[in-house]
Amino acid sequence: MRQRFTIFLIIMAAAISACGGNEPAQTPTPRPSETPIVPPTSTSTPTVPLAILVLPADLDPETSELYQKTVYDLAQASDMRFQVRNSLDVDDLTEPGLRIVIALPPDPGVVALAAAAPQVQFLALNIPDVSAGGNVSALASSSQLDIVAFLAGYTAALVTDEYHIGMILPKDDPDAKRAAAAFRNGMIYYCGLCRVIYFPAFCLVENLQPCYPQNIEIPAEEDPARYNPYADYLILQRDVDTIFVHPSVATPDLLTYIGVTGDWLIGAATPEERPGGWIMTIQPDEIKAIQSVWLQLAGGQGGLTVQSPLSLSDIDATLLSPGEQRLVQETLDKLQNGLINTANP
Repeated sequence: MRQRFTIFLIIMAAAISACGGNEPAQTPTPRPSETPIVPPTSTSTPTVPLAILVLPADLDPETSELYQKTVYDLAQASDMRFQVRNSLDVDDLTEPGLRIVIALPPDPGVVALAAAAPQVQFLALNIPDVSAGGNVSALASSSQLDIVAFLAGYTAALVTDEYHIGMILPKDDPDAKRAAAAFRNGMIYYCGLCRVIYFPAFCLVENLQPCYPQNIEIPAEEDPARYNPYADYLILQRDVDTIFVHPSVATPDLLTYIGVTGDWLIGAATPEERPGGWIMTIQPDEIKAIQSVWLQLAGGQGGLTVQSPLSLSDIDATLLSPGEQRLVQETLDKLQNGLINTANP
């Protein structure tokens, strides 16, 4: 009996041992490896390009606002920042991203500033003794007076009864003589022979065909305070009703005097106090000049001579109707596109 019990214990022990051997071996949990921490790299933000407009502090508010709006709009369209200054020095050239400087008189020292900042494009507007070259572009000094005079002759003939028009110009000035010829050709372009119904006596005596335009020359040595009698000659003795005054002799006193007489005027620049009878002004449009050259400046192109397009301004619609304005503008467009020769219409 004991022998059987002993065998039983041996079998049970063996069974228990066998069950324990079937347990799966425990797999050690791997330790996570450490992920290396990479420090962030510093990325610099690109500098936004900058355009600076240099305006005189005493510029009249309306003109100042027009320049500022023009350059601001151009800068915005080119994704540039915009600043206005009344002066500029070498220290200002370190402004981050500075790409364009547009300057009006008085000269802030464009030539020296441009030499100190060759990466910046400068545009000088009507600054004396600054010419185009290198990274300096300049507004052309030419006033295109032949075109101005031609259009003045055309317009004066358009609005004046029987073409009684005339011009006051400096004596012995070759440019003024060419302007006088252009003024006559402008009249002829409008009305051909421009024959009048009433022939003044001086036309018959002097055998002038056509009788108009009538001109008077002012000697260089004449005192500007004595210019008025030259206007009287045209108005009283030559029956001139509309006058174009050459810019070199267009003093404010002379223009005011002509306006008081009841005659009409066309000018190449508007006086500060516009006289009576002022039909219009034909002058360079510097705003359009800036707009025309902006993309070249923004692209880094310099040394440009910029010719300002001419435009009509300060028009008296009671003297030059909208329909007449359209004709005058069309003629100006043809002149500037080279479709009309001022020396031979």
